[in-house]
Amino acid sequence: MLTSERKLILLDLLKQEGKIVAKTAAGLLEVSEDTIRRDLRDLAGEGLLQRVHGGALPASPAMADFAARQHIAVDDKSAIGRAAAQLIQPGQVVFIDGGTTSSHLVRHLPPHLRATVITHSPSVAVDLVAHPGIEVIMLGGRLFKHSVVGVGSATVEAIRQVRADVYFMGVCSVHPEAGLSTGDFEEAGVKRALSAVAAETIVLASPEKLATASPYQVIPLDELSGLVTMASVPAELLAPYRARGIPIHLA
Repeated sequence: MLTSERKLILLDLLKQEGKIVAKTAAGLLEVSEDTIRRDLRDLAGEGLLQRVHGGALPASPAMADFAARQHIAVDDKSAIGRAAAQLIQPGQVVFIDGGTTSSHLVRHLPPHLRATVITHSPSVAVDLVAHPGIEVIMLGGRLFKHSVVGVGSATVEAIRQVRADVYFMGVCSVHPEAGLSTGDFEEAGVKRALSAVAAETIVLASPEKLATASPYQVIPLDELSGLVTMASVPAELLAPYRARGIPIHLA
């Protein structure tokens, strides 16, 4: 069997099963595990999957930069942002992550809402300039241009001085086994710090992020307080999250 043919079979297996177990794939294709691992390494280099210990998981399409992600699933992100905005209560202190879905969240905040928003995203802060009842606190740090957010030790140190009621997190990937993950090491650290000092962490996940994995884990799934996604997501895709007792808010 040609290498190209084997890789197509592996991608088809990933699509059907939602994961690749290297040992199982080696037996199926009658090749060594080293051969399968080499194929997975090549496919990961092309951005077609995410390698994990023992095999691979689907890669997230949300690994693109901020400008490119603005054009992905726009209607879904708007609906998710609207649903998430309804979860914020008057008087709360709220962390809002960077990202394109977060931008939709702040645009849907009711004009009469009075609350405090803390963010490391310049774009989120700017979107709230005209809101009459929202006090905005910006966290400093080095600007990570890919995601247009602050990162680094200064950002993490500022986060440690705050206690928030809820953190609305944006990530590249949400997976029942791999948890919440993203594509940059420092950005993952900032998200982890935000989650650690918030009473609740709610992830905003458009459907293309579900059942995928990215290189850097933020938090395990068990540390999640809620998930906001689309009502159109198939029930079987949401079943593993419901089984873990995670409240799911459907837009």
